[in-house]
Amino acid sequence: MTIRVLLADDQALLRSAFKVLVNSEADMEVVGEAADGAEAVALARSERADVVLMDIRMPGTDGLAATRMITADPELSDVRIVMLTTFEVDEYVVQALRAGASGFLGKGAEPDELLGAIRIAHAGEALLSPAATKGLIATFLAQGPGADAVGEGSRARTERLAALTAREREVLVLVGGGLSNDEIAERLDVSPLTVKTHVNRAMAKLGARDRAQLVVTAYESGLVRPRVE
Repeated sequence: MTIRVLLADDQALLRSAFKVLVNSEADMEVVGEAADGAEAVALARSERADVVLMDIRMPGTDGLAATRMITADPELSDVRIVMLTTFEVDEYVVQALRAGASGFLGKGAEPDELLGAIRIAHAGEALLSPAATKGLIATFLAQGPGADAVGEGSRARTERLAALTAREREVLVLVGGGLSNDEIAERLDVSPLTVKTHVNRAMAKLGARDRAQLVVTAYESGLVRPRVE
């Protein structure tokens, strides 16, 4: 399967560099380029992109607004978004995750990191760049709900926690802690396939697009709290 990648960045030179890199891989191809968020949303629809590399700061419709438009469109439910940012540690990181992004990556990332990010996002996993530690993400998410977090969508996700089984809640806590399926399986003494089943069921019950959204829900609902160093 070829991963269809859309590049959204207002810097043409950067898009060109990313395009050469992505097209050099046998399992992926660039299917479109956008210079602003509005164009990215339109191309995501017309080109049926699998993964969008989305710059946060763009003129006009920025990456956050474009991400919200894409994640709100039922026809684009399979599209995964990786946010690109020059400054990995700022309030935009949390806004991006709350908007529905699968994760984020600094523009200074190594080529292998960028390609790996595309594959990870396409697989539905949560992507946190090496420079942004799990603890830091937890701290940002615990600072208090933003405008999106206090909306009915967030409250509904919190209420749906009651629909989770005891085991699904346990798995959700471990996902929120940054553990992989293999690590969770070892912790609970079950198979990775069993963990994957619990994760998928939790995603369905909570209306989460992917693993990154499970992490957001775990923290915003208070089910998981950041450790204070």
